[in-house]
Amino acid sequence: MAEPLPWQAAELPADAVEIGHVQEAWGVRGWVRVHGLSQSGDALLHARRWYLQPPLASRSPRARAFDAFQGTVAVAVAEARWHGDAVVAHFDGVDDRGLAERLRGARIHIARADFPPTDDPDEFYWVDLIGLSVVNREGVVLGVVEDLLPTGPHAVLCLRDGTGEQAVERLIPFVSAYVDAVDLAARRITVDWQPDY
Repeated sequence: MAEPLPWQAAELPADAVEIGHVQEAWGVRGWVRVHGLSQSGDALLHARRWYLQPPLASRSPRARAFDAFQGTVAVAVAEARWHGDAVVAHFDGVDDRGLAERLRGARIHIARADFPPTDDPDEFYWVDLIGLSVVNREGVVLGVVEDLLPTGPHAVLCLRDGTGEQAVERLIPFVSAYVDAVDLAARRITVDWQPDY
């Protein structure tokens, strides 16, 4: 087993959000290319501390060979920037391609508090919408947001109403034509949508 990288073990913050993983080494000076989850680019560039965890065995065949570190580590981001359609980053203590390559597959978390504020009051981070109750104009509960799907021009809310075999799944475009209001404090989204759509 190779020597562990020189980072201290850390606890994930209570508000940590998984926003991507290290895709591969980038260049010869210790940079990595990041595969970000939806809407994660600005948060990756804004946060100066990332929390890394090994890849999950169920998601990656490389997980069994991962030997860079165990558990959770906090890394200081020396620099992060866009390169084409991906984010590339350089961590303190990683100065050659060999070390960067050992990080392939590491999952990246950032504290929600480190996300930059949105410029528009009608813009939301997807992570803030997960778990919100969705009701229509008549007050009928349509479900709870479980996920969002990017479809190109807009996102789609993925709802689940109920549990088990009786659960109903609904897809509602996240556009102003159907979404009347998002109230994060009340944990509710009001929509112009009927249960039988």
